[in-house]
Amino acid sequence: MAHVTDDTTLVIFGATGDLTSRLLLPALAQLLQHEPERSMHLIGTARSEVSEASWRAQVRKAFGDDRSDAASAVARSTVFRRADPTKAADLKRLLGEIEGRPVLYFAVPPQAAQQACEQLVPGDLPEGTVLALEKPFGSDEAGAHRLNEALRRLVPENRIFRVDHFLGRSTVLNVLGIRFANRLFEPVWSAEHVESVVIRFDESLGLEDRAGYYDRAGALVDMIQSHLLQVMAVVAMEPPASLDEADLRAATTAVLRATAIWDDNAVRSSRRARYTAGEAGGVQLPAYTAEPGVEPERQTETLAETTFEVRTARWAGVPFTLRSGKAIASPNAEIVLTFRPVRHLPAGFSGDAPGSVLRFSLGPDEMSLTLNVNGGEDPFALQRETIQATLGEGALRAYAEVLSGILDGDAALAVRGDAAELCWRIVQPVRDAWRRGDVPLEEYAAGSEGPGTWPALP
Repeated sequence: MAHVTDDTTLVIFGATGDLTSRLLLPALAQLLQHEPERSMHLIGTARSEVSEASWRAQVRKAFGDDRSDAASAVARSTVFRRADPTKAADLKRLLGEIEGRPVLYFAVPPQAAQQACEQLVPGDLPEGTVLALEKPFGSDEAGAHRLNEALRRLVPENRIFRVDHFLGRSTVLNVLGIRFANRLFEPVWSAEHVESVVIRFDESLGLEDRAGYYDRAGALVDMIQSHLLQVMAVVAMEPPASLDEADLRAATTAVLRATAIWDDNAVRSSRRARYTAGEAGGVQLPAYTAEPGVEPERQTETLAETTFEVRTARWAGVPFTLRSGKAIASPNAEIVLTFRPVRHLPAGFSGDAPGSVLRFSLGPDEMSLTLNVNGGEDPFALQRETIQATLGEGALRAYAEVLSGILDGDAALAVRGDAAELCWRIVQPVRDAWRRGDVPLEEYAAGSEGPGTWPALP
């Protein structure tokens, strides 16, 4: 889709928050450097009173010293308006100031975003208004449905952007090219040839002062429900006719509609644990329960692992294991497809011939393929060799890629409304089992690989 170059006003609610300074503004700076032809205005808004000079200084700092002419122009012209997004009068006053096509980005807690949308009236919104919201989208399937109803009352679905920056990661998008543009992989991307799929995002970081949100979410909701299921949908989707918004999102949502907990048994197909004191990533961490703001009685997990099945003709019988944890010794973000072994190995070879393994690393952006080969000192002895390729980062970082789509009105990298509801439906049996205490909350030392009793993943 061509870049929208007519006047656009980006309004950031929650402009004084960490998300804005750490992710949104740097992404905007990179986008303006890459696409200097964009014509846009920036309005920052928050409940607290901030001087225009302070806001502009915050923008300049987030943009960096080497900002482009386009970014410098935005930093000079940006304005700040004090407004409470949950108050109809404040919203109406703010909307009256907007020039051009408005993009309303709610970098605020989900409850505040929902209250703001419920205060808005369709007639108050200028033509072409775009709404962008951060995850989580609701707190369960019913909550996500209520949020969707409030949003769709205001604007069409293709102008609602439920932001999942994982969908902007270049490696996730590279999976599409590797699969669909190579005859080597396209015909074997199915249960007939693939034995298992693992998608994991383990990090060495601890809680990092996020108890207010994380202690109510945990690893299952924070990562698996909101991010990794979307990545799984990209991996498992049927070939779309095109990569435009309608075809791509229809294909990924169809995967989620067919996804269920493995064997319909959340007790046997899920695991949870939380870290105790230890050192991870060179940082000494206290036990999770000793972190400021944590309420131990919540039984919040910092490591979650769940296995699902995509019940379609292509994938039935293949376990998709999704895992994410904090304070893990080896940070590991990857997609791993393990292929089935060959049906017959001619007599005369020595050694094992396990299935080939295809890995996509989500940072750095790399791909590797592990194969069985022979031809060493003993020409009939099989050994494992890995072929690696650097995929290279995209021109835009994940948040900038997603922000580009928002400003262009291209929703291909946004989560569709029914997909957001489906993700809650998929994990609900696991949440119910954990809430009942049917799955024990195990422990692992910060800086370890997790509980030693858990089966190793490929």
